[in-house]
Parts: sequence; C-alpha cells; structure tokens
Amino acid sequence: MNRRSLVAAAAAATLFAIAPWGANAQSGYPDKPIRFIVPFPPGGGTDILSRVITDKLNASLGWKTVVENKAGAGGTVGLDAAAKAKPDGYTLVMAQTSNLSIAPSIMSALPYDPVKNFTPVRLVASVPLAIVVSANSPIKSMADLVAAAKANPGKLLFASPGNATVAHLAGEYFQKVAGIKYTHVPYKGTGQALPDVISGRASFFVASIESAMGPVKSGQVRAIGVTSLKRAPQWPDVPTVAESGFPGFEAVTWFGVAVPAGTPAPIIQKLDTEIAKVLDMPDVQERLEGKVDVGPAAFAALIKNDHDKWAVVVKEAGIKAN
Repeated sequence: MNRRSLVAAAAAATLFAIAPWGANAQSGYPDKPIRFIVPFPPGGGTDILSRVITDKLNASLGWKTVVENKAGAGGTVGLDAAAKAKPDGYTLVMAQTSNLSIAPSIMSALPYDPVKNFTPVRLVASVPLAIVVSANSPIKSMADLVAAAKANPGKLLFASPGNATVAHLAGEYFQKVAGIKYTHVPYKGTGQALPDVISGRASFFVASIESAMGPVKSGQVRAIGVTSLKRAPQWPDVPTVAESGFPGFEAVTWFGVAVPAGTPAPIIQKLDTEIAKVLDMPDVQERLEGKVDVGPAAFAALIKNDHDKWAVVVKEAGIKAN
C-alpha cells in the first residue's frame, strides 16, 4: 500500500472511531447529574442567575443540574476547581468578567489560564454599571463631572465597591478616556460606600445598576450615566457615557457558562443550544432585562477583547490585588 493509501486509510479509521462516539455523546448526554460551579457564595447575584439557568434546564429537560457554591479569592477558587475537572460535560461553571478577563492582569499567580483551561459555551447576561452622585450634588451630568474634575484635578473622590472590581476599573478607564484626574476610594461593598455617596463625602460612585436602583428610586442619589453602549431598560432616561461625549465607551459585567477545555464539541453544542432556549423564555428575559445572543465563538472573542482592554487599564493605573 502506497503512502497516499495509508494516509487515507488512517483518516477513515479515525473518522470511524470519532463519529459514532460524538453522535452518542450528543444524543445520550447527560445520563448523570451535572455539577454547576458558582464561584461565589449563595444568595448573591451570580448565584441567583445560575439557579435561574439550572432550574430551567432541570424543569424543561428533566436534567439534574446541581449548583455547587465554591467561593473564595474573588471567584478564582471556583474557576480553579472547574479548570481541573474532567472535561466530560458534567462540570459547568458560571464565569464572569472579574475572574476570566480581569484576574489574569491583577493576580501574579493565577492557578488557571483563562484561555487555555476553559471553553466558553454561552454568554448569559451583560450588566451595565451606573455612575451616581448625591441627590444634592451640583453634578447633574457626565459633562458636569468632567468639568468639576478638570477644575479640581485629583480632588474629586471616586467611590467603588472595592479595589480591582469591574467598577473600579471602569472608573479608571473613564479617567483615562476623559483626560481627567480624580482620587479612587475603595470600599468593602456597596453598603459601606452608599452613605458617603448620599452625604456627598464621596463625589461620585460607580456600581452595578441593581445596587444603585433602591437609592435612585428613593431620591437619595442621582444617576448621571450608564456604562453600556445602549441605554439600560431600567433607566431609559439616563444617557450612556458613550452618548455623553465619549463614543465607544463601554464597561460592563458579563456572566457566561464555560466548561473545562477538552470537553467534546458535540456536548458543547448541546449545552449551547439548550441554554439558548432557556434564555429565550419570556420570564427569563424579563429577569435578565433582555436577552444576549452570544455563542461559543463570540463569547471567546469577548473574553479575549476584555482581557486586553482591562490589562492596559490595570497597567497604566498601577492596580494591584489587595
């Protein structure tokens, strides 16, 4: 048998070995419980979002998807556990901006590689941040904020829920884009920051829309901008930073399902298909304030693009982990 025939025979044998297994993996999967790792404690936003997805998968498909909370080190403990799991489709993880796109630039000894150790399945949600000031503040718009910062370089106090959070990086990013200077004050969560924002001791605050919703509704603080490219459905009257004179500005927290690298493609495809169906359900779209339609390839590109963007911000601002 000549070389060409040997190559053809080997290729045919390989296809014969792979194709039936791939088909079986897709049609027979899952035949046992699936572990869904949530890298944060129970009751938080990531946990609630994950349980919405798993509950729907279980109810609509009869799957047994069990949430396992593995908190610690800003989500890296749970991501590390997922990275080291067997890539057979029976371990999923809810990843997010902080642990896949930001942590690699902040932590010098990250126990996993966000690109090499995971395969993205589907983006689940993209949540903008809010920029708020005290209801009594003379700052009533992003233009006012920029003008105040230029008039008083370094004197405005920018509050965030914590060092190296997405909110912190978003504030640093805006400072760079706008060509202004203010002083960052990290708090231990939104609860500690809000009293100083409401009183005016902090000039402005960047945090999730959800955490700012109550104080805005009660009239204690005023929202002057959101960090998504489109206006947030919760606040249709609040302009984006992009339309306030800074085209293209975007800084969001995203959440998405990932699996250990090496998970068979038919299983990834099945997971992507079924999670997309869940995200299409009207009650789920209502809870998520709309649907995102980002599958494996586009999700992988998002992770890479965000990593590159935040790496520059981290380096230029000299941000380090606590």
